[in-house]
Amino acid sequence: MKLIKKILLALLVVFIIAQFFGPEKNEGDLTSIEPFLVETNPSPQVKGILKETCFDCHSSVTRYPWYSSITPVNYWLDGHIDHGKGHFDVSKWDSYTVKKKDHKLEELIEMVQAKEMPLRSYTWTHSEANLTQEQIKAVIDWAKNVRSNYASQLSSD
Repeated sequence: MKLIKKILLALLVVFIIAQFFGPEKNEGDLTSIEPFLVETNPSPQVKGILKETCFDCHSSVTRYPWYSSITPVNYWLDGHIDHGKGHFDVSKWDSYTVKKKDHKLEELIEMVQAKEMPLRSYTWTHSEANLTQEQIKAVIDWAKNVRSNYASQLSSD
């Protein structure tokens, strides 16, 4: 019994000390999103959907929930954000070629259509991220429209 108490006390101490450490937060400048919004020109509805369901993991600006300061949750969230930005980062939109932009929107359409985005783990804690069929259609229609603009640019090259 004394051994178990010592182990539990040691784990508690390690847990408390771990709270003083964590990954760097993804708190960039909101202006990094502007080139994407200007170029893709989403409707107010789609812009709201993107803000509520995409930008936390797919831009340099994350709105962190209260529990994001708790280790090890903060590392788990950081992994999701790094992974998301690795696939699609609207803060780097200006650095993408037209072909890459077109491909990223193609992937967005596929993931949203298949209901693989937003991730289930995200929607558990962000109920506003549970997209309705109407919202899914609005995002897909917007992305297809933007892709048609890129297709015409690519065909003229």
